[in-house]
Amino acid sequence: MDTFFDSDHSPSDNDDIRRILTVSELTTNIKQLLEETYPFIWICGEISNFRVPISGHFYFTLKDENAQINCVMFRGQNRNLKFELEDGLKITGLGRISVYEPRGAYQVIFEHIEPEGAGAIQIAFEQLKTRLAEEGLFDDKYKNPLPFLPQKISIITSPTGAVVHDILKIINRRFPNVQIGIIPVKVQGAGAESEIVSGIEILNSLDDTDVAILARGGGSLEDLQAFNSEDVARAIFASNIPIISAVGHETDFTIADFVADLRAPTPSAAAEMVLPLKEDLSRRCLELSMNLKHRFFRYIEHFQFVIKDMSERLVDPRKKIIDFRLRTDDLTAWLVRTFINTTQQHHDRLSWKTDRLYSSNPLIYIKKNNEKLERMNNNIITCMKIHIERKQSLIRELIARLNDLNPHAILDRGYSIVKTIPDARVVTDPQSVFIGQDLDVTVAKGSLICTVKRK
Repeated sequence: MDTFFDSDHSPSDNDDIRRILTVSELTTNIKQLLEETYPFIWICGEISNFRVPISGHFYFTLKDENAQINCVMFRGQNRNLKFELEDGLKITGLGRISVYEPRGAYQVIFEHIEPEGAGAIQIAFEQLKTRLAEEGLFDDKYKNPLPFLPQKISIITSPTGAVVHDILKIINRRFPNVQIGIIPVKVQGAGAESEIVSGIEILNSLDDTDVAILARGGGSLEDLQAFNSEDVARAIFASNIPIISAVGHETDFTIADFVADLRAPTPSAAAEMVLPLKEDLSRRCLELSMNLKHRFFRYIEHFQFVIKDMSERLVDPRKKIIDFRLRTDDLTAWLVRTFINTTQQHHDRLSWKTDRLYSSNPLIYIKKNNEKLERMNNNIITCMKIHIERKQSLIRELIARLNDLNPHAILDRGYSIVKTIPDARVVTDPQSVFIGQDLDVTVAKGSLICTVKRK
């Protein structure tokens, strides 16, 4: 291990005061120093590298123009967030600095986070709106049409507010005696979201309502929070009964407005939209009744005229029968002639094709080809015999010539081949060997080892 010391003092002078720290001790000291110096701090910056592992904790980097720091928000704290964290979001948060000793890295552990600029509720509203729009919950193709004249109207709202009285008064004015049901729910505060969802589910389970109005008076964004929840939006989307969203004032927009089958600018406007005026319907029915009577009388007069005209132009049916009989005889004769001519044409064509078939009998071609094949086979056999005889004669001649050149044939006539030992040189000159040298003498039936006695 390297030891660093002041150049003005020798190592022996500082041995009694020098203290060497381990990595763990140094990291622990740094951790205690940071945590004691910064127990809780407010910090702002921009989120990047945001990730959520299977543990549910939030890990991200908080940065500004010149620096960045690792951050974490544990699952127990992040479940209370009203909005979703994402890369690029600028936040302000309360946290404490800690050191993760295994890696020697320091980080901020957040306890509370709020968006910078727009409020958390507004951020959550925009994020949920974007996500549900991408899923298609706002598409017009999923919206149910409203009935023209509903038999029963259900109102999902607070039973104690002024909204329900306004809706009832307008509906009774527009169409008295229509059946109305009220599903009481909380429209604000804790538990409002679940009561609204339960009210929509009860409405669909009873299945005795033609259309429903989800209503609430105006308020701040926090007051309308129940109508900006995902559960309420999905409950409206899953409803088989058409729902009119009448939440807040004309300038207020909620998630429920986008998912509902129809948005009314106010609860009173919803009451105007859900039913036509009974007086208008009565007047329209009277107009249609008078128009129907007028058209019916004109229809009868028209057909009376047509019947009269046709009666005057009607010909004696017996004459028509005679004409049809003559026409039938003509058509029968024409049909018989056509059948005979067609039959004769097919007979002639069949005879012509039969003659062509006999003239092109394949047995004739087979017989001719068999004869030709037999001649060719005989010619091939003859040629092969001549070729084989020629080759056999040539082989016999070559065998005779080969036997003449065979050295063994020369040995059979008493000649021998003498070779030196051990290099096996053929001896052709007595001067190439010396007295006493062993020689290998090859004869027709074997070989001899001889020694040179003289030369």
